[in-house]
Amino acid sequence: MANVFSAGTTTASLPLIARRWTIDDIPDQTGKTAVVTGANSGLGLCTAEALAAKGAHVLMACRNELKAAAALESVAAAATGPKPEVLPLDLADLTSVRRAADHLDVRGNAIDVLVNNAGVMALPRNVRTAEGFDAQFGTNHLGHYAFTGLLLPALLRAPDPRVVTVSSIAAWGGVINWPDPNWRVLYVRWLAYSQSKLANLLFTAELNRRAREHGTALIAVSAHPGLSATNLYDSEAEKGVGGRLAALQQRVLVGLAQSDRMGALPQLYAATMPGLPGNSYLGPAFETFGYPRRAFRNPLAYSRTQARALWRLSESLTDVHYPWPH
Repeated sequence: MANVFSAGTTTASLPLIARRWTIDDIPDQTGKTAVVTGANSGLGLCTAEALAAKGAHVLMACRNELKAAAALESVAAAATGPKPEVLPLDLADLTSVRRAADHLDVRGNAIDVLVNNAGVMALPRNVRTAEGFDAQFGTNHLGHYAFTGLLLPALLRAPDPRVVTVSSIAAWGGVINWPDPNWRVLYVRWLAYSQSKLANLLFTAELNRRAREHGTALIAVSAHPGLSATNLYDSEAEKGVGGRLAALQQRVLVGLAQSDRMGALPQLYAATMPGLPGNSYLGPAFETFGYPRRAFRNPLAYSRTQARALWRLSESLTDVHYPWPH
């Protein structure tokens, strides 16, 4: 692990416990463009509102058009700069991912910050993406891997581009199921979710490494919200005993959770604070709740071998190839 620290890819320079950093501490974002996936509710909506309030031009990449329209009004009311916009994006459909990325790229504008926030959690068995991937792996990791890669030209037009990918404390239980990453043989919903969140950390590490080694200004960082009250867990997706158990789990989690506005602080810190080292990982001070501080991660997230293997797998499954060789 020492060699990873010496590579300058950890958050060693950040305080273990930060002071009470809030949205009031976000630097001015005037002149910046930020894309936030899943910005129609929860952490994504809080992130979009906060960035817009600080002057950023916020593009809300959302799957649900009705929810996005309602959220747009809220973000527009908070905005002090350009009017926010909605970008249709379904991360569980690579055709939609390519369409959204193409729409942004043809504008020729720079994207300063990409917040890979959207996600699904603990879905029932056999929920699949349009390409047949496990919905959790496909949405939480593969969709964001592809979207980031396709947006790379726009990101590299910015002077100091940053990619923030939102993981979870569930990454601690994550192991990449290499023989069956899409869980076709034996599906365990929470293991599948934890795999996708570990994948977020491995993706961040490898993206940051490649960006640095190829001399770009882009940095990749990650964050997690602890336990936050959001609608990430949709227990209506499953009926019967499984659905009732999911609803019970939802009530327990919400009862223990902090607000979504508190949960969004680590990713806002990751998205906006200058001088943040690449591959930083931010989370609540007390792991499940609190103000932002540097977070600890599953030791597997430090594995360059696994990060490279996941990158190659992601290339193969999505057919999205970044312009940086191995």
